[in-house]
Amino acid sequence: MSRLEAKKPPLFISEPLTKDAVCQSLLLLSRIFKSSYGPAGRLKQLHNGVGGCVCTTSQSSALLRHLSVSNPVLRVLTASVQNHVSRCSDCGLFTAILCCSLIENFRSLNVAPCTVIKITRHLLSLCMDYLKSEACGCRVSVDFSSVETLVCLVRSVLTSKPACMLNQTEVEHLATLVLKAFLFTVPCHVETNAVLGKCVIIPVKGRRVMDSTVLPGLLIETPEIQLGKPLAVKRTGSNMIKIALFCVSMSGDSFSPEEGTIAVRHGISLEMSELNQLLNVGKQLVSDGVGLVVCQKVIHPSLKQYLKENHVMAVDRAGLSLMEPLSRMTGSKPIASIHSLSPGCYGSLKDVSIERVASKRFVHLIPGDTVICSLILCNRSETAWDELKRVCETAEHVLQLTMKEPLALLGGGCTETHLASYIRYKSSSLSTSTFQDLGCSQTQYQLVADGFCRSLESVARSLNHDGGEILTDMVYGHCWFVPSGLPPVSDWSDVVSKCGCGINGNTEDLSWRILEGQSCSPVIQGCPKEPSVKVTDFLTLDCFAAKCSGLQVAVETANLVLDLSYVIEDQN
Repeated sequence: MSRLEAKKPPLFISEPLTKDAVCQSLLLLSRIFKSSYGPAGRLKQLHNGVGGCVCTTSQSSALLRHLSVSNPVLRVLTASVQNHVSRCSDCGLFTAILCCSLIENFRSLNVAPCTVIKITRHLLSLCMDYLKSEACGCRVSVDFSSVETLVCLVRSVLTSKPACMLNQTEVEHLATLVLKAFLFTVPCHVETNAVLGKCVIIPVKGRRVMDSTVLPGLLIETPEIQLGKPLAVKRTGSNMIKIALFCVSMSGDSFSPEEGTIAVRHGISLEMSELNQLLNVGKQLVSDGVGLVVCQKVIHPSLKQYLKENHVMAVDRAGLSLMEPLSRMTGSKPIASIHSLSPGCYGSLKDVSIERVASKRFVHLIPGDTVICSLILCNRSETAWDELKRVCETAEHVLQLTMKEPLALLGGGCTETHLASYIRYKSSSLSTSTFQDLGCSQTQYQLVADGFCRSLESVARSLNHDGGEILTDMVYGHCWFVPSGLPPVSDWSDVVSKCGCGINGNTEDLSWRILEGQSCSPVIQGCPKEPSVKVTDFLTLDCFAAKCSGLQVAVETANLVLDLSYVIEDQN
């Protein structure tokens, strides 16, 4: 018998943010997020160190999934960001960078954590009230009767991930396709409880991005089908195709030894009995006027042949992922048994055709009323395709969130610098009663507010990876990028043309200041103005719901980490 070891006492770590190991790990994590941010973000290669798949990405969902974080404090941070990404898909890096910056800026202040938390909650409420007000200068209304703003939203998501390896023509093509696919999923007839449909992504790797396309309905890959032959599919009197959808195996081997022992009379073949039952199902399908049978698993060759002879098309190996959209698109109820068929389980289709994409062959199921569509997504390499798939899914989710709340925020760092300018303006004119209610002095409030604003500005600074100065103007509070390698100039208007989001040009009499990392910045004289220029065709926009959620998650998570007094680890 092996010797039993005595249980070790738990390890108590007091004030974890004062420990060098935690601070260094936080700094490293912050650098990873910041260096991945934006259209010029640097790619990361992640692997498990013992072989296997290598992930090349700059996307927060992939980074967080592959990063192994052992420190308990940092696991709180990454778990919060992952939870935000699972709900909103977008603004994961924004949330992570802002959270890390808030922790870094606040832990060095000579202000009690409980006071910092009270003040940051007040600052967050100022931000949220401003973002949700009509007076907000970094908010854009989204009109679903015009596609301009919607295309800007999708384009901004696509261009933010360089691992997709897209040129401008490909970005425009894909932005149109993603928007078209989303519009396919919007029901034509609005009901009380209208539900959006689904876009199914069909992978085609090793092909040009420009070969990507969107088709209404669903594609099911069928390698054995022959091209060029006309489809003889039985139709109903209304010229529709009746469809039966099976989620049970129809291969004839449904009895498994693991399920128990079966007693069979002498001379009776279990396989023949099962095949006869399958053929009886086929006769019932033919009798009921079914023209198409789709099975999640395998269909027995004899049953396939019988159905074909009776002008019933059979498609098997559809897979579990297509069952729900197939059921919804056709109105059929998945049949879970070959021993009983209900007349109400059938659905209907408008048409069936054969599509060829590259070397793959598909059966194309075309519905009468389209809320389900297929996005045939092509890219040259597997790595670029994987990243592009994640980006297209994010863009679709952004459009769904925008439909619920038809607003967007200016991108390119402009919302962050504008918010920082607004907070500096508001915090400089607060009444004495506000400080009394918060239980802090004016000096403490200003210290925390400045750290809060510098954290917002650090997100904008993270967009620059190639050197050069980053500016903010003193009128609108927008973010401006100066190209690297330019000699020093006395007039910034000579070297900047448009702000980060693209809504402002340097045609007005603007004054700028450099965004510094540590120094206290001057306050705009008055509240930052709303740009007079309206939405253009090439505006950088961020999802309103995702960014508001990211702002709240970043502040609340930073407060949680700052409030940690002890970390207790079980060493057994």
